[in-house]
Amino acid sequence: MTHDGTAHTGGHTGALTARPAGRHALLVELPDAERTAAFHAEVLRRRAAGALPPVEEIVPGARTVLLDGVPDPEALARRIARWEVPPVTDDTGDVVEIPVRYDGPDLADVAALWGVGPEEVGTLHGSHTYRVAFCGFAPGFGYLTGLPPHLHVPRRSTPRTRVPAGAVALAGPYSAVYPRATPGGWQLIGTMPDPRPLWDPARERAALLTPGTRVRFVTAGDATATGAAAAGADTTTGTDTTTGGTAAAGAGPEAGA
Repeated sequence: MTHDGTAHTGGHTGALTARPAGRHALLVELPDAERTAAFHAEVLRRRAAGALPPVEEIVPGARTVLLDGVPDPEALARRIARWEVPPVTDDTGDVVEIPVRYDGPDLADVAALWGVGPEEVGTLHGSHTYRVAFCGFAPGFGYLTGLPPHLHVPRRSTPRTRVPAGAVALAGPYSAVYPRATPGGWQLIGTMPDPRPLWDPARERAALLTPGTRVRFVTAGDATATGAAAAGADTTTGTDTTTGGTAAAGAGPEAGA
């Protein structure tokens, strides 16, 4: 612990830095997205187990996790410096399935960058399981990691003044679905037919895609094929009432209502 209350550590999280952010918050900085996700999952696990001091809000970012409403940030920083944080496994977290029509205006450009035909983009994109790393930009907009490095694509050189709601997009290491129409510079590869479940202020949990949630993209029309697996999913809340179940966003009759 330095004179300014900053704690540094190595361990399973790599070069972790925890520093006070104001009187009652702690900002934890990590070296990459994978270790940020692992640290965020560990914070949630410890809070659920009653092994974390009072924290009002936990906010993950690309390389940071903010712990707000902390009575003693310096004491918590010292505790965090001693944590052993295991990596996140692929089978942790609820799964949300997003139906997609792979018909985006940048489909051919992305196919060229990937060295495949346009008809193969959907197969490649849908063959991976993603995880919501953090949320931002617009309500309900989740930044999804899980795309292999060789499939990362640059942002468009000229952003669009309007990207429609439901656009499935890529930029750098991230995939995303636009929950509302906004300007944007990501590569658009498809469309979620009904994006309303992504953000519903009337729900207890307004955002469908929250940090830590696993996401799978399925070809529109195939999403209902997992309806049996999603039989226990509460489509009005975006949460899964089964153990380890799958919620098919927009696949049920009540989705988006």
